[in-house]
Amino acid sequence: MDLWQRVNEWYAQNARPLPWREPGFSAWGTLVSEFMLQQTPVTRVIPRLAEWLERWPTPAHLAADPASEAVRAWHSLGYPRRALWLHRAATTITEKHGGVVPREVEALLALTGVGDYTARAVAVFAYGERHPVVDTNTRRVIARAVRGQGEAGPPQAAADLRAMSELMPTETLAAATFNAGIMELGAIVCTARSPRCGDCPLAEICAWRGSNYPEYLGPKKAVQKKYEGSDRQVRGLILAAAREATGPVTDAEITPLWPDSTQRDRALSSLVRDGLLVVSTEPTPGYILNHE
Repeated sequence: MDLWQRVNEWYAQNARPLPWREPGFSAWGTLVSEFMLQQTPVTRVIPRLAEWLERWPTPAHLAADPASEAVRAWHSLGYPRRALWLHRAATTITEKHGGVVPREVEALLALTGVGDYTARAVAVFAYGERHPVVDTNTRRVIARAVRGQGEAGPPQAAADLRAMSELMPTETLAAATFNAGIMELGAIVCTARSPRCGDCPLAEICAWRGSNYPEYLGPKKAVQKKYEGSDRQVRGLILAAAREATGPVTDAEITPLWPDSTQRDRALSSLVRDGLLVVSTEPTPGYILNHE
């Protein structure tokens, strides 16, 4: 039995019942979910996704509202620029694609905020196209099961896509299932810190397990800095104040949010540079969410 067959059979019995896997889930919903899932836990995304799609069930609905509403609705999902980018993508879809999320990878890549992974994920999971889709979980399973390495190391886009392509079945539906299945396997069984090898459908053929779990000595991925005390935390505090305000947030209101004036000013400047906040003079000088 090929690796993909083992994964697909396992997935058929063990896939989590996630909303974006429900029959008839829209391509727009898939695109929104992929924006939200970037470095954000599934449990936090599910309720926010439901709220978002109830309010904005199509790209046209979102495009009709100011971008500031998208940023406000993003709440605690993290990386609020994604909300701004998603609004811009919705506007492009509405104006250039008749309100329908495109299915071609090239057209998806032309949307603001859509990278190679998201474009392929939408094409495969929303439209059933045959492309390799590679995320962190996929890379880990391939590194262990195929290469016998405990970690995947830093991403290498071309090599990662090639490795996945070599494992994919030729049949389109089976390939889409395999993309989802290997991701799911890495997310809930072949995890980074506590892999459950006894529950893994690849245990018998896993090169890493077969070599008695050798220590990984290759290059490491860059470790993200802690959130506490970071510019990201300061940005979040300022943006939260802007979301809750009924008018411009003044310098006098921003100053108490963080004691380090240099870091606070840097975070504020970056929010303006990213287009999340704009300078306002009415009714008082301050900063407001970007309405675009």
